Amino acid sequence: MKIVVNTRLLRANHMDGIGWFTYNTLKYITTNNPGIEFHFLFDSGIDEQFLFSKNIVPHSLFPPAKHAILNIAWFEWSVSRYLKKANPALFLSPDGILCMGWNGKQYGVIHDINFVHIPTDLKWANRKFYSYFFPRYAVKASRLATVSEYSKNDIIKTFGTDPGKIDVVYCGINSFYKPVTEEIKKEVKKKYSRGAEFFVFVGTLHPRKNIIRLLQAFEIFKQSVSSDIKLLLVGREMFRTREMHNFRDGMRHKDDVIFTGQLPVDELKIVFASALCLTFVPYFEGFGIPPIEAMQCDVPVIASNTTSVPEVVGDAALVVDPYDTKAIANAMQRIWQEPLLRQELIVKGRIRKLAFPWDRTSKLLWESISKIL
Repeated sequence: MKIVVNTRLLRANHMDGIGWFTYNTLKYITTNNPGIEFHFLFDSGIDEQFLFSKNIVPHSLFPPAKHAILNIAWFEWSVSRYLKKANPALFLSPDGILCMGWNGKQYGVIHDINFVHIPTDLKWANRKFYSYFFPRYAVKASRLATVSEYSKNDIIKTFGTDPGKIDVVYCGINSFYKPVTEEIKKEVKKKYSRGAEFFVFVGTLHPRKNIIRLLQAFEIFKQSVSSDIKLLLVGREMFRTREMHNFRDGMRHKDDVIFTGQLPVDELKIVFASALCLTFVPYFEGFGIPPIEAMQCDVPVIASNTTSVPEVVGDAALVVDPYDTKAIANAMQRIWQEPLLRQELIVKGRIRKLAFPWDRTSKLLWESISKIL
C-alpha cells in the first residue's frame, strides 16, 4: 500500500503547533506500519532528520508553498501531478490542505477555522484562500480529524459537515519539555531577563494570540506591585507584529518586556521551564499546546476561558477572560504573590498533562485513517 503525505511543515527550527503535530504523529505512524510505503512531499528540500523509517520515500516539489498563491500552485499543480502519477491509496494532509484536482481518497486534519470568525487577523490573500478552499476541503475529504471537541463542533456548525465524518485527536506534549534545576533557571534568567523572574508567552506572535492585551495587563500588573519581574514573548513574528512593538514602545515599563524571537528547541525548553508562569491568553485556539507543555515543565499557567482552551487545561490553570485586561493582571498578581496557588496549579498540571501523550494522538489518528483505507 502506498500513502502520500503532505510534509511541507516539517521544517527544522521553524515548526509551530501544526508542525509538531505532523512530526510526532508521522514518526509514530510510519515506524509502526513498516509494510506501508509512505511518500513524503516536501516543498523546501529534503531534510534527512524527518525520514523516520526505511519505508519513507521523500520528494521535493516546486514551488515552496509559502503563501496563498504558492499554496495553490503547489497543491493544485505539483501535488496534483504527483498524485495522478503515483496513484496512492490515500493522500494524507496534517495541515488540512487537500488537492481539489485529484479524485482519490484524501484525509485532512483541520486544526481550527479561526479565519471564519476573525478574518481580519489574516493577510488578505490568506483570508481569501482559507475562506474559499477549506469549506470545499471539508466536502472533498473522505474523512477528517481535528484536535478538540470545540473545533469539531465548530466545523460541523460552520461547514455543515456530517459529525460522523470527523474524529477528535487531541495534540500531545513533546518529550523534551521537563523541569530544570535551580542552577539552570538562574543561568536562563541571567541570559534572558537580566537576572529577574519572568512571565512567559510561547507561541507564534499573531493577532489572535492577544499579545497587545497581554501587554496592557502586564502594565497594570507592574503598576500594582514593586518588582523587577519581566515578560518574555517567545516566538516567530507573523502578521501585524509592528502593532505589538509600537505598543510596547509606549509602555511605562517597556524595558521589562522582552521579545526573544523564535528560539531553537535546546533554548526554548529551558526558557519555558525557568518561567514563573505561562501567560497564554489568546482569544481563539483550536487546541493550544503551550499550556500542557508548561505543565510538563512544572510551570503554572494563566489561560483563556474561550474556545478550546478550557477543554485542554481543565482545572489545572487560572482561567481568565482574554478581553479583560484587569482580570489578566489580577491573575498575574495572584501568581506573583501566592506561592501556594502556584504549587497547587503545578500539582494539578502534573495530573492534567497525562491526558496528552503523542502516542495516544498518533494511535487515534491512525485508527481514524484506517476507517477509509
